[in-house]
Order: sequence, then C-alpha cells, then structure tokens
Amino acid sequence: MIHHLPSIFVANSKSKGRGIFTTEKINKGDLIEVCPVIIIPPEQFDLIHNSKLHDYYFLWGEDMKSIAIALGYGSLYNHQVNANADFILDLMNDSIDIICIEDIEAGNEITINYHGEAGDEHPLWFDEEE
Repeated sequence: MIHHLPSIFVANSKSKGRGIFTTEKINKGDLIEVCPVIIIPPEQFDLIHNSKLHDYYFLWGEDMKSIAIALGYGSLYNHQVNANADFILDLMNDSIDIICIEDIEAGNEITINYHGEAGDEHPLWFDEEE
C-alpha cells in the first residue's frame, strides 16, 4: 500500500535536482510516507550499476546484500547530513517508511541522510553538489 501525506510534492531543489517538499507543517514523529519497494537480487546488480537507477537504490535485506528501488516518492528524497526525516526499512512488508525526526515547516524540503542516521558525515558514493 502506498501512503503519503497529501501535503508532500516534488519540486526542484536548488542544485540537487528534484526533491520532496511539503505545503503544510509536519511534526516530529509523523509518518510522512510508506514506500513499497522493488527488490533487486545480487545477480542483477550490474544492470542497476550500469544504469541511471544506480543513484536511486537502497541497500536491502537482513544481510544488506540486496538492493531495493523505492516507489512513491521514496527514491527522490535528497541527502542532508543533518536531515529532518529518517527512513526505516520494513523488511516484513517490503516497504520503506519515511518518518519526520524534527518539525518541518511548510515550504521546506524533506531530506534524509543516505547513510541511515542523521548526523552521519561519512562521504557519499557520489559527488554531492551544494
């Protein structure tokens, strides 16, 4: 089941391409979106790594040896070290939950830390434009 707050939408995000924004305030703890995923098995990784989808996948599975493409807005959230949202891999339901971790005011972009924890400053696997 795809679920998302009716206030979120896709728009251009400064130098980051498209991103996800909100027209209404989102409160800390609110569920922003439940994104179903398409799971890609390891034997098909080369197909993903040699395509545009390489920039949009999540590591997946108990052993993190699979990858998943999030549907809905899931693969369009931009990275920020001190993000205002987090993602939770729901392996039982093959979905990714996007949760608000600090209040987000109307008009602001919703961001996640691609490493899975706000504040994680490890380098990304691509050149981030700021």
